Amino acid sequence: MSAKHLAILGGSPIRTKPFPAYNTIGPEEKQAVNRVLDSGVLSEFLGTWSSGFYGGPYVRKLEEEWAARFGVKHAISVNSATSGLYAAVAASGVGPGDEVIVSPYTMSSSAVGALIYGATPVFADIDPETYCISADTIRKVLTPRTKAVIVVDLFGHPADYDEINQIAREHNLVVIEDAAQAPAASYKGRWAGCLGHIGVFSLNYHKTIQCGEGGIVVTNDDELADRVCLVRNHGETVVEDKGATDLANLIGYNYRMTEIEAAISAEQLKKLDYLTKRRVEAAQWLSDRWGDIPGITPASVRKDCRHVYYLLALQFEEEVVRVPRDRFVEAVCAEGVPFSVGYVKPLYLQPIYQQRAFPSGRDTGSVSYDPGICPTAEAMHYDKVMYTMMIHANLSRLDLEDVARAVEKVALESRSLAA
Repeated sequence: MSAKHLAILGGSPIRTKPFPAYNTIGPEEKQAVNRVLDSGVLSEFLGTWSSGFYGGPYVRKLEEEWAARFGVKHAISVNSATSGLYAAVAASGVGPGDEVIVSPYTMSSSAVGALIYGATPVFADIDPETYCISADTIRKVLTPRTKAVIVVDLFGHPADYDEINQIAREHNLVVIEDAAQAPAASYKGRWAGCLGHIGVFSLNYHKTIQCGEGGIVVTNDDELADRVCLVRNHGETVVEDKGATDLANLIGYNYRMTEIEAAISAEQLKKLDYLTKRRVEAAQWLSDRWGDIPGITPASVRKDCRHVYYLLALQFEEEVVRVPRDRFVEAVCAEGVPFSVGYVKPLYLQPIYQQRAFPSGRDTGSVSYDPGICPTAEAMHYDKVMYTMMIHANLSRLDLEDVARAVEKVALESRSLAA
């Protein structure tokens, strides 16, 4: 094979037809939606202290089934995982003057919840193997003002919660787990999402299971669950009739899930094991294929953890491959296989943090958002991480073979890309 075989240099690509789209919707979801439509009731939430405060039958059924599936006392549906994170921050009592330790390498809402409630996000660096914040990086940024830690199970791999929870006990912190990408992942035999004080799942359209937009908040703490329900549904209107006395952060929102979304989600929940199994098998098969390529390291899985691969992340070593990562990925894409680089720019480098464009009156103290505060996250984004989402359940083994061959082809001829 010579360099002319690379598609980016004029050769024929490995793949010329699109890959199958990820589609989890089947006749079961359509039938469930029709049952809701036939009932004539698309939502039964009422913003008053009444039987409708907790929603309609499909919402309640989903919550009961989700709680049973994950062995948790409370499951509370919301209209997005973002809403769930905001409600979790509110329920935790975070407020002005507090600091919340967050990951820099995640979707923006994982950190913005702190800003919404008057607190200051403090970024802890990530572990280079799991891409999650760790006990070591958390300890480096702890201060007397720290109130909570939001831990993200990035890409579907849980963080090391035993050590993180120990820090929380030592410092009286609330641990909020963002398990948006990790339904059915596990840590030492316990489900992701249920490893801190309160956890949040996503039902966004590109997650393993979905209802378009939606989320679930879980907890074993009665008080946290009660407060999440109040924040979800205009809590300020019901606290008097309910008899609530601690009103901090209970000015509520409309974070309510519809009956149609709940009906779809309940059917999707039944498919979680199958969809996850296919995803894990695909990711592990590709990792085995690529495991001997110099300079490319497939995702690692910690002992006693189950990785569920929201996406398959690889680490790239330019000094070994002798080609810039971005050029390598450009060549893989030219072979007809979707690949991406970096995931997200570390959040603190975004304009809202660089310009401290926070709600007025915010005291950020001596918290730094300077480049370099999280060197591992920056290295992963700018130099090392490349990833693909071509591991989902709608892909055949022949599809996966094309994914594997594209990376192998570019790796074999990578020196020609530097010419």
